[in-house]
Amino acid sequence: MTELLEDDYDVVVAGGGAAGLNGALMLARARRPVVVIDAGSPRNAPAANAHGMLGLDGIPPADLLERGRAEVRGYGGHIVSGEIGAVTREEAGFTVRLADGRETRARRLLVTTGLVDELPQVPGLRARWGRDVLHCPYCHGWEVRDRPIGVLASGPMSVHQALLFRQWSADVTFFTHTRPSPTGEESEQLAARGIRVVDGEVASLEIEQDRLVGVRLDDGTLVGREVLTVSPRMTARAGFLAPLGLRPVEHPSGMGEHIPCEAGGRTDVPGVWVAGNVTDLAAHVGAAAAAGALAAAQINADLVAEETRRAVAARRTS
Repeated sequence: MTELLEDDYDVVVAGGGAAGLNGALMLARARRPVVVIDAGSPRNAPAANAHGMLGLDGIPPADLLERGRAEVRGYGGHIVSGEIGAVTREEAGFTVRLADGRETRARRLLVTTGLVDELPQVPGLRARWGRDVLHCPYCHGWEVRDRPIGVLASGPMSVHQALLFRQWSADVTFFTHTRPSPTGEESEQLAARGIRVVDGEVASLEIEQDRLVGVRLDDGTLVGREVLTVSPRMTARAGFLAPLGLRPVEHPSGMGEHIPCEAGGRTDVPGVWVAGNVTDLAAHVGAAAAAGALAAAQINADLVAEETRRAVAARRTS
């Protein structure tokens, strides 16, 4: 995947997932010199398939990214393997330094580095992530329909998650784990939908023949389940933006931290746009790709406006 990193680009795209590649595709089609710097660690790598993409439903995530890279290259865009270590402001834009020492300059930045899922510390849980430990009903609900589903209370949206998964299965159990048992309206909602509530901390997952078969509580009780859903805390991967004064802040949902932006991806730092999960924690693949395209269009328009101002000024002084 590595290509030669040139000295200058109109736009550096940080992150080679759906948002970054779709943004780069739009910019390359707009005849902008653009490079995608991809660390090669997509969030959905553990998943076997990506869903909800019209015309591409069920495509393996790696195949989707490979198609995207080929399309970007087809319009002259560059794809470079690497991780951004630092970004500094320069008079004409930014200097982008990679962790291995390479560097380039960019007039604009599109940051699509995604997020990190901080999973509950339950033995055996991480090894099942993306297989039978899941988080998104729209990504995985159809595939686990009518199966015994457990919901591990692990965040402020856990009751909401249980109510959503009830759409795909009549057999849903809510494990309070280390959080208080639902009361008031939440308790009433779970009861009305037939969702059983089990108190007590989850000690481990029971695995047989490489399949989840149950959830074991700290008192030894085994509750049979074939699927477990969690609400991970999600944190934007954007530490390299801190020197520019752009840092993740708490998301209004309480689900984690994100980089806030305007509707089209423009941040408070001039010249920097964001798209995908780095700003929208709940965005699925299709939404992330669409956000990348929208941000790219705005970046191109911003560059056109700058170039037009310069052309007008030059004409007046000629």
